[in-house]
Amino acid sequence: MLSFFYKNREQILSLTLEHLWLVGVAIAIAVIIGVPLGIVVSRNAWLRKPVLGGTNLLQTIPSLALFGFLLPAPWLGERADRLAIAALVLYALLPIVRNTYTGIIGIDPAIKEAALGMGMTNYELLTRVELPLGAPFILAGIRIATVTAVGVATIAAAIGAGGLGELIFRGVAMVNDQLILAGAIPAALLALAADLALGAVENRLRAPK
Repeated sequence: MLSFFYKNREQILSLTLEHLWLVGVAIAIAVIIGVPLGIVVSRNAWLRKPVLGGTNLLQTIPSLALFGFLLPAPWLGERADRLAIAALVLYALLPIVRNTYTGIIGIDPAIKEAALGMGMTNYELLTRVELPLGAPFILAGIRIATVTAVGVATIAAAIGAGGLGELIFRGVAMVNDQLILAGAIPAALLALAADLALGAVENRLRAPK
């Protein structure tokens, strides 16, 4: 197995970087959309059920089916990588939106009242109090979304988006355990590395100052 990895190291590395690119772009977009959306939901209680319910519904759709639903979409369906990133973004929204909402709503109301009593504007309250105190919860959501995206991204190879899933699908088609493991092991290591790295940052944010 080690010799197989060594002989195919360039291809494995190339597909690993491709996998990282898909996940990285998707999570960046999901954070840009999800965190503000979580903030909006925390400010408007009537949006909680439709937004959280909608993102929760997306999680129930099988990944291949979601790729199929997005395929006819203009611009997205023209390139497999765009399609894969869009699907990964949709899957990543739930933990990011939910944890952002929970992190802000869970702050002691007395702290918010004290901040407003000191003359803070709503923007200052958000940036100086709510986001710093809610940061551990928000990062926990990003952590869950990232680990999930690493796994789901392997399915993207089914639509030609590349990544480590190529080796897995090729191995299944050829009944070749080495190919399957060549894709599965790096994907598992990427998920583990992301979990450990983001977990360490999350623990530091949760540690008492």
